[in-house]
Amino acid sequence: MSATCQLTGRRPGFGKSVSHSHVRTSRRWNPNIQRRTYFVPSLGRRVTLNLSAKAIKTVDRDGIESVVARLRARGEKI
Repeated sequence: MSATCQLTGRRPGFGKSVSHSHVRTSRRWNPNIQRRTYFVPSLGRRVTLNLSAKAIKTVDRDGIESVVARLRARGEKI
């Protein structure tokens, strides 16, 4: 599963870890991506999405119907 949110587009952030001796090594901050399955009444089926924690809250607030409409308008296959 890729570390990309289908709704918000969040991707890993990249940077450096700095040790006590100030040696810098590469690291990455992954978003909190979860695989969630929702039932969409207009489609009459379940839809599985890879969502960040913030996107899950957005689905809870706006509803799955509006989120699916937003994804389809963007041209994403569901």
